[in-house]
Amino acid sequence: MQSRRNLFIAATALAAAGIMTDAFADDAEAVDYLLVQTAKALTFDKATNTLSLVGVSPITLFFADRPERIAGNMKTTAFVPFWSQGKDSFAKDPPNADVSIIEGDTMRQVVVVLQDPILDGDILRYKIKTVQGDMPEKGNDVSVFIDIIGMPRTPMSFAGVGRRTYRRAWYR
Repeated sequence: MQSRRNLFIAATALAAAGIMTDAFADDAEAVDYLLVQTAKALTFDKATNTLSLVGVSPITLFFADRPERIAGNMKTTAFVPFWSQGKDSFAKDPPNADVSIIEGDTMRQVVVVLQDPILDGDILRYKIKTVQGDMPEKGNDVSVFIDIIGMPRTPMSFAGVGRRTYRRAWYR
């Protein structure tokens, strides 16, 4: 099931980016992609568990780790509709994400499950379930790292927990 979803995401993202080729399509099944969305700010409504990314970038980035090292981007307006496409879609199997927020000189990280994206101009709203951490009511300089490879209770489920030490070391 994961490999079908990986193939679907790779094909959709690369087709949207205009770089899909027949030769690459055969190898796409073995590639796991991570997605990144950035925004100027966030607001969180605890009563409805709604996360709003305010000033969201019009581009959603995707990349693969070694050995493929594939990277690209797609329009966020194209990302939202493909959320529910296919039988292994995010609508049926919501992804985990690491929401990273810059607060002064520190970075706060909250692990969530993302559901039901709605794009309204430059505001992207998700219904969320918090897995780890506390989501602030407001924040600035937000990055959302969407992890499509992990399932709850696996070492890789928390949006690339193994890569967090590297990001923190680079940031500081």
